[in-house]
Amino acid sequence: MKKSLLISALLALSLATPSKAAGLRAFMSYTTFCSPDAGPFIETYLSVLGSSVCYIQKDNGKFQASILVTMLFKQNDTIRDFRKYELFSPEVDDTAAINFSFLDQQRVPLPNGKYDLELTIADKNREMKPFEVKDNFELDYPAGVAKISGVQLIESFTKVEKPDVLTKSGYDFIPFLDNYFPAAVNKLTFYAEIYNIGKLLGTDDKFAVAASIESFETGKVVRDNFRLKRETAKPVNVVFSEFDLTNLPSGNYSLVIAARDKENKELMRNTLFFQRSNPALTFNTADIAAVNITNSFVAQYNNVDTLREFIRMTFPISSSGEKLFIRTQLPIASIETMQKYFLAFWQSRNALNPAGEWQKYYLQVLAVNNEFKTPTKQGYESDRGRVYLQYGPPNTRVQEYNEPRTFPYEIWHYYQVGNQSNRRFVFYTREYAANDFEILHSDVYGETYNSRWEIELHKRDTDRNNNPMDLDRTSEPDYYGGRTQDYYDIPR
Repeated sequence: MKKSLLISALLALSLATPSKAAGLRAFMSYTTFCSPDAGPFIETYLSVLGSSVCYIQKDNGKFQASILVTMLFKQNDTIRDFRKYELFSPEVDDTAAINFSFLDQQRVPLPNGKYDLELTIADKNREMKPFEVKDNFELDYPAGVAKISGVQLIESFTKVEKPDVLTKSGYDFIPFLDNYFPAAVNKLTFYAEIYNIGKLLGTDDKFAVAASIESFETGKVVRDNFRLKRETAKPVNVVFSEFDLTNLPSGNYSLVIAARDKENKELMRNTLFFQRSNPALTFNTADIAAVNITNSFVAQYNNVDTLREFIRMTFPISSSGEKLFIRTQLPIASIETMQKYFLAFWQSRNALNPAGEWQKYYLQVLAVNNEFKTPTKQGYESDRGRVYLQYGPPNTRVQEYNEPRTFPYEIWHYYQVGNQSNRRFVFYTREYAANDFEILHSDVYGETYNSRWEIELHKRDTDRNNNPMDLDRTSEPDYYGGRTQDYYDIPR
């Protein structure tokens, strides 16, 4: 549900100036919780890269940086909380070899409701324009109602004897501020809280907490990434665990926390999207060695090139592990290995009728190839074709090829993408005749996000030398607030 996503999403906001190595670099994330005593609150985490800020020498001879931070929490035009403070770096003796970041954590109690968060951050010791970031979130923790908190990713933790205001369940946490796990990071540690589960089950009743990593594309649990722990219902039940990511392929995933009753019925869940990069990992063909292809529909596919192409067609709907096979094994796989893989793929989608499932999908691929094929690629290999096969046909599709100041573009709108509501894709092309529309922007998790998509779209007007298209137009729609933003905001 959308509420769960809003509550559980750990949003990494980059405040970096990538074009200037000396510019301020900082990252912010947040998670929402509820205290049995004080009520709902949002917890914000701001990390500043120590080497990106300007240091001033103090009277004691040491050097220190200072960051000016302003946070606004608004409902409509009403300010519910305002914080303006100075964040100091640790003192250092030498500014030539700074290899640390310094962290600020705020806990802001707020009533339930929807909020806009505005963050402004500036280096006090450097004459530069402050950075501003805006986002929105929702606090939805009704008193006495069973809920799961937001999910906090953890970089490290320490057991404490004397808790302070920011301690949770006897631990001090250093948050992991991104939802991207590079190859060098092989642990995913997380913390969450379950509130008032006894209201659903009864006081002191037994239940189970399930934690898992699911493929974002298929919604299926990735092998060996499932935890189940039996608990006794309390006002607050703590979920604190970790997964080993060593053998998790590169791709998009959901970290899922769910509560289940004694009959194993799922009562509620919360999810957190994350991405993994693990380029050195290869597909283990032993996973499909036991697949029996005798008398199956794949036995008829004896041509290596045909079967290889059929497997490539499945890429848009493949899980991360399946994409790993296509990338690393498909070029060298034997005909038998490909047959076993292809059968296992469709059995996992429809165990009773894998052949029928493949035929249904194949007809979709043929339609996509017909509409989205380009001079250099099949339709299923194009961005529009891949999105169509992965998410289905859009609920609305704007096709605008003749706006005077923009490259030809399309805006696809989906009412629902998995657990996400009201999502969009913006495609564009610089050469309409080629029919190759690339993804310029999307707000779907794991897809290309580009806050400057309108600027890029309007470069037809501002970058004439690189534009092969006819620019002799007379009408002038507004750059902002014109048709592009209108189509995006109000799909039709």
